[in-house]
Amino acid sequence: MSLKTLHSLRALPPWMPRAKLLRNRINNRDVSVPTGIFINNEFRSSLSGSKFSVENPATGQPILEIEEGREEDVNMAVEAARKAFEGSEWANSNPVWRGELLNRLAQLMERDKEDIIALEMLDTGKTRKQAANLDFPGSVGTLKYYAGWADKVLGLTSFNIPGTFAYTRREPVGVCGQIIPWNFPLLMFIWKISPAIATGNTVVIKSAEATPLTALKCCELIKEAGFPAGVVNLVSGFGKTVGNAIANHMDVDKVAFTGSTATGRTILKSAASSNLKKVTLELGGKSPNIIFPDADIQKAVEWSAWGINMNFGQTCHAGTRIYVHEDVYDEFVAAYTKRMASLKVGDNFDESVDQGPQNSKMQYEKILGYIESGKQDGATISLGGKVAEVEGADGKGYYIQPTIFTNVKPDMKIMREEIFGPVVCIAKFKTEEEVLRDANDTTYGLAAAVHTKDYERVLRITNGLKAGTTWVNMYNFVHWSVPFGGYKQSGIGRECGEAALENYTETKAVYYNTGIPAPQ
Repeated sequence: MSLKTLHSLRALPPWMPRAKLLRNRINNRDVSVPTGIFINNEFRSSLSGSKFSVENPATGQPILEIEEGREEDVNMAVEAARKAFEGSEWANSNPVWRGELLNRLAQLMERDKEDIIALEMLDTGKTRKQAANLDFPGSVGTLKYYAGWADKVLGLTSFNIPGTFAYTRREPVGVCGQIIPWNFPLLMFIWKISPAIATGNTVVIKSAEATPLTALKCCELIKEAGFPAGVVNLVSGFGKTVGNAIANHMDVDKVAFTGSTATGRTILKSAASSNLKKVTLELGGKSPNIIFPDADIQKAVEWSAWGINMNFGQTCHAGTRIYVHEDVYDEFVAAYTKRMASLKVGDNFDESVDQGPQNSKMQYEKILGYIESGKQDGATISLGGKVAEVEGADGKGYYIQPTIFTNVKPDMKIMREEIFGPVVCIAKFKTEEEVLRDANDTTYGLAAAVHTKDYERVLRITNGLKAGTTWVNMYNFVHWSVPFGGYKQSGIGRECGEAALENYTETKAVYYNTGIPAPQ
């Protein structure tokens, strides 16, 4: 089953590109999505007149065309965001009202839940288990969480300096450029806009060119929710044009990016060479997952399977390096291989399927290239390592078997570089000191996990791991109320939780003279 593009179109104003209607064959619903650039609460054509196709990864075929933004569209969006930021309606807005707007958006998303989930599945290849049970509730939860924060971003007061009363104000940064990735398009859209809006900023956001549909749908709901024109603006397009224009724009006050470390480095350079805008980056990972001999092996197997199967390995915090103590190595590898072999690869709209297609042809070919590299370097394929044959797909779509490498060495490419697919490497260790050294032997530091019943060991290992998130007897659990981000080349700053509010506020100190004489 899949979604099918219909030829019928909804009547729209002449300035707005017509929205395609998509039929969801699962429940016979018509799902509409706007195709334009969203500026000042209007969907419109790109100034260049260019469009680009959005692909269905299950078939490799186009779904529809949307308007392709360029630098001139970014300029218009930034101008709208600046005008909204400095306009009295938003600049002097009651934070309670901003919270109400976020809550209204959450309510509208809940109303249109099935449409949004269908679009996310179609666009990304996600299973319903992933889109409906994780991504959607995570997005709505994030909106409600930051709605609650909107009127609680407070300053401090000080009477401790003789002759002086001082206080601080937390003020919005201004116009925030935001660039989101293709692997969690709905969740990352909400992760980005929620703290920015709660703290009184305005936004120009770029969706990933591979997965723009749910961001477009959310902008439709943003207008319906009553957000003032220009507060949220969306320019769909490519990194080399739209992303580059945002990073280099002289009137963007802050840029937030989620994606590859290589692109993050480029954005940081652009921000520095333009107007020295504030930057937060959530980047790549090569996360270690450590299994000690006293662990509950079956639970460790289940969580380690989820560590790579979540989004089919297309997550920056995937547990792609599994380190297993020599005493339980054979037992774990046998059980883990059996568990991974049980995963069903197929049509992501089939609710019995565990793993759908990889997101794009480019990613599919990249993953297969890493698998070939592992073979050539002498690692052993214990499972998979090939294109998955899916019934009814007729050789179309980007399906790859869950793949396990053993007999890996630390210097192999598959142990050093982020693969971003359903590929995991398993290595053996003897001592805590050895596994901590190997686990930290990476340029990344996004996430890590340890499986053990010894809670003194838990403290030693979690304290020793150089990673922004560490899990104990679990993997790939992230909540909107807890900070998320990385050490080393995994990024700068934190998403989620109260910590994200720091990214979107400036702190102003104000001093009152209550008795200090002027210097003579």
